[in-house]
Amino acid sequence: MLGIINRVLTGIVGLVLVALGGSVLAIGLGAPAPSWWLHDGRHDVLLSDSERTRWRDQGWWWPAVIAFLAVLVLLCLWWLLAVLRRRRVAEVVVDTGDDEEASLRGRALEQALTDEATHLDGVARARVLLTGRRGTPKARILLHLEPHIDPATALRTFAEGPLTHARTSATLPALPTTLHLHTRKHPPERVT
Repeated sequence: MLGIINRVLTGIVGLVLVALGGSVLAIGLGAPAPSWWLHDGRHDVLLSDSERTRWRDQGWWWPAVIAFLAVLVLLCLWWLLAVLRRRRVAEVVVDTGDDEEASLRGRALEQALTDEATHLDGVARARVLLTGRRGTPKARILLHLEPHIDPATALRTFAEGPLTHARTSATLPALPTTLHLHTRKHPPERVT
């Protein structure tokens, strides 16, 4: 949902900026000003002295401007944080089998997956991130592979080992996983 809102707001802001910037550029290059345009023509300034100092003597003007700008900055910061924040699962709900539920810390499951993955043959480094909801987590995994390991073998070994162990130990019916494999290049060998 946040991605849709982000795209719509970015599109609206982009269209407004392109329309205003394009019209200012066109009028500046000599195109006739439309009837709805705020200024008279090519040599008219965007803010005249009278427009700039019009509300200066009013007591409400500067507090209103500062309040508007403060709200605008807070909304932009909120938007930036919402875009940059990772939706990390804090805890995973585990079915204990006796009609009760227990919670497992998401970071503990991430660490267990990371530790087991780094002990696999050919895996140099692993990073795991759990996203989604507490009842239906999803895993995003990045494996850095050594040059000698075949990626298909590493994928099969990871799916049969750490991923299956994590799913069964947390009694999850499914753990949708996005796995990225990066292979390190080996240094060139010297031929004598």
